[in-house]
Amino acid sequence: MIVSNVSLSCGVSCPWEVSDSKTVVTQGGGSGSLSPTGHLVVAVCLGFIGTFGFLNNLLVLTLFCRYRTLRTPINVLLLSVCVSDLLVCVLGTPFSFAAATQGRWLIGRAGCVWYGFINSCLGIVSLISLAVLSYERCCTMLCRTQADGTDFGTAVAGVCFSWVYALAWTLPPLLGWSSYGPEGPGTTCSVDWRTQTPNNISYIVCLFIFCLLLPFSVILYSYGKLLSAIKQVCHLISWILVEMDATTLQGRTFLCIQVEACYQQEHGALCSATETEWFKVLQSLLTNYLRSLQSSEQCEHGGDPSS
Repeated sequence: MIVSNVSLSCGVSCPWEVSDSKTVVTQGGGSGSLSPTGHLVVAVCLGFIGTFGFLNNLLVLTLFCRYRTLRTPINVLLLSVCVSDLLVCVLGTPFSFAAATQGRWLIGRAGCVWYGFINSCLGIVSLISLAVLSYERCCTMLCRTQADGTDFGTAVAGVCFSWVYALAWTLPPLLGWSSYGPEGPGTTCSVDWRTQTPNNISYIVCLFIFCLLLPFSVILYSYGKLLSAIKQVCHLISWILVEMDATTLQGRTFLCIQVEACYQQEHGALCSATETEWFKVLQSLLTNYLRSLQSSEQCEHGGDPSS
C-alpha cells in the first residue's frame, strides 16, 4: 500500500481507505487482479506503446513545423489528434507503466484523479477530432464550393470545439457528477464504472452517447457519403469503358471529355468545383490510357493508324 498526503472522505463503496488524514491506495482497487507475470506483460505493452507513440507523434510534429506544404487546414485537425496522443504518452502512460511494474498504483488518490481526468479528456479530444476531420473531408469533397487551402478558420474552430467539448465532459467528475478512481487491477484510473448510483449511471450513459456513439455516428455517416460518391464515380467509369466502341483515338478522347458533362447531368446540383477538378484528372488519366491502347493497336496492325 502507498500513502499520500491527501485528505479524503468517501462512502463505503469508495476504493480508498482513510486513516489519520492520509489516503491509502489499496492494491486491486479496481474490479480485477493480475499475477506478477500479467503485470509484467502490461508493463511491457505500456512501455512499447508509450515510447513508440511519443516518437511517432513527435516526428509528425517535427515534420509539420519543418515543411510549410504540410500546413493545410485538414492537417491542422490531424495535428490536434497528434498533440492529444503525444500528451497521453507524456502525462498519462508513464504513471500506468510505473504502476504496472510495481503491481499497484504509486501516486495516491490525487494522482489517480489526475490520471483519470487527463486520459479521459485527451482520449475524447482525439475521438472528436477524428469526427470533425471526417465531416470536414466529406464537406470538402461534396460541397458546391471549392475548398480554400488558405482558410484555416474552419479547421481552427474544429480544433477548439474538440478541446472544449472534451473538457465539458471530463470536468463534471471533478465537480461531483460521478468521479475518477481505480479500474481493472488497480494500476490504472478512469471514470468510476462500478458504483451503481443514479448520479454515476447518468454520467456514464451520457458519456457513452455523446462521447462515443455520437462521434462514431458522424464518422460512419461522413465516410459512408464519401464511399457512395466513389462508387458513383466507379460506376460512371465502368459505363464509359463499356460504351467505348469508337476505334479512333479522337472518338475515344471525345468520350473521355464527356465524363464531366455526364456526371453533371446525372447528379445536377451535387456536382461541385472540387469534383470538377477530380474529373479533370480522371479525363487526363483516361486519355493517356486510351493513347496507349491506340499505340498498341497500331503495332498490331503493322503501324497503320487507319487499319
